[in-house]
Amino acid sequence: MSPQKWAENVIKQDEIDRYLIDGEDFMNEDLIKRQLQENTSPSKEEVEAIIQKSLDIERLSPIETAKLLNVDDPEILKMMDEAALEVKRKVYDNRIVTFAPLYCSNLCVNNCKYCGFRKDNKEEKRRVLNMDEIKAETEALVKEGHKRSIVVYGEHPASDVDYIVDSIKSVYDVEVPTGNSTSKIRRVNINAAPMTVADLEKLWEVGVGTYQVFQETYHRPTYNKVHPSGPKSNYRWRLYSLHRAMEAGIDDVAIGALFGLYDWKFEVMGLLYHTMDLEKQFDGIGPHTISFPRLRDASGTDYSASSRYSVSDEEFKKLVTVLRLAVPYTGLIVTARETPEMRREAIKRGSTQTDASTKLGIGSYSEQLTEQEKEKQQFMLGDTRGLDIVIKEFAEMGMITSFCTAGYRCGRTGDKIMNLLKCGTEGKFCKLNAVLTFREWLDDFASPETKEVGEKVLQEELKQIENDPFFEDKKLLADFKNFYERIKNGERDIYI
Repeated sequence: MSPQKWAENVIKQDEIDRYLIDGEDFMNEDLIKRQLQENTSPSKEEVEAIIQKSLDIERLSPIETAKLLNVDDPEILKMMDEAALEVKRKVYDNRIVTFAPLYCSNLCVNNCKYCGFRKDNKEEKRRVLNMDEIKAETEALVKEGHKRSIVVYGEHPASDVDYIVDSIKSVYDVEVPTGNSTSKIRRVNINAAPMTVADLEKLWEVGVGTYQVFQETYHRPTYNKVHPSGPKSNYRWRLYSLHRAMEAGIDDVAIGALFGLYDWKFEVMGLLYHTMDLEKQFDGIGPHTISFPRLRDASGTDYSASSRYSVSDEEFKKLVTVLRLAVPYTGLIVTARETPEMRREAIKRGSTQTDASTKLGIGSYSEQLTEQEKEKQQFMLGDTRGLDIVIKEFAEMGMITSFCTAGYRCGRTGDKIMNLLKCGTEGKFCKLNAVLTFREWLDDFASPETKEVGEKVLQEELKQIENDPFFEDKKLLADFKNFYERIKNGERDIYI
């Protein structure tokens, strides 16, 4: 079947219609614009009350979020920034989770105007990795110490659901010797095109982790403008992609918007409404993470340079703060699109995950490419530093890097993890597992310089655990201490 014919058969209208309410989707653009226009210049007292709601780990309403988006007073903004970090610590403790993207294919049937992968881009050098090549890429990541990967695909029959299933299996199959044990990717998330429920069930059966789909922009006129052809041109097919995933059993999903396509305040509101509709239709289960990448330079297009909606650094910092406060129990991902400086700023405002040692060129990890090649990747990056360097920086900031995947393997997903996050309990279990996995990583992969600063963070975390009343349960604390000693002695992949 030709790529064009294949693309024509992707969308199933009935798998859109069943999520609509009275024939309408959840995005009311006029309402959002009115909420932004009518909630300007909130007082300090209003903002303090909204912040307290966030600190109580309650999702904000659209009106409350609009008020925060419209704050301009430097003193109030500083108060919001400090509260955002406090919320993050309350829910996620002192952790930052790292992962690496693994791009398998850059063939695509879509024509997104801002993307290097788009079908009509003649500058892009196309490639689809076979399973041996995917294993080679995975091995390179594992040798650096990665335990999580997000695998990325263009939308094309050459990278259809069967290819994705095989690629997930291939990533999980790779094991690399480390001392007396082995290391591997323990959590395979994917960023892939919207699919039917039947195809999504195939992903669930093979053990997919988080299923991530970005709406790109929630503003329909802009969406139609920048997605002129291909299945991605259907706004609602994409809008309800994660609803279908939840129906298929994938209860760990992730949303995002590409900031710079339209007004950034509108996009934050769109992300909030997306969260609200998922929670409404799936018994309180919303997105596990929210991403907020900014538009970047890509091969064969000048869209990033010509966009009238480019997001400044100050606006970027503010949108991170507002997202943290608006959905306090949801993870926030800042990516390597940003410079090291801006990633630090996002983490100070409550981001919980980031990628490291990122290479976007197809085959770039195993081929040990050291420079970005614009015509081989989707967009250009702002930070390509290796995992060891990034972890050392986090440790110098007083943060522990977590490689924990225990919650997923213990069944703490969907409503279970949402409830635990909202009451602050999940962060406690994750603190223990963060220490265990960081001990592993320091012993197996860290440079001497990183190990030295990492040990200081680790000892501080151990002291906090010892003095935290939550861990007074003698069995839990005893199990943790036993596991910690076993890991020090060479055992691996032990978790609470």
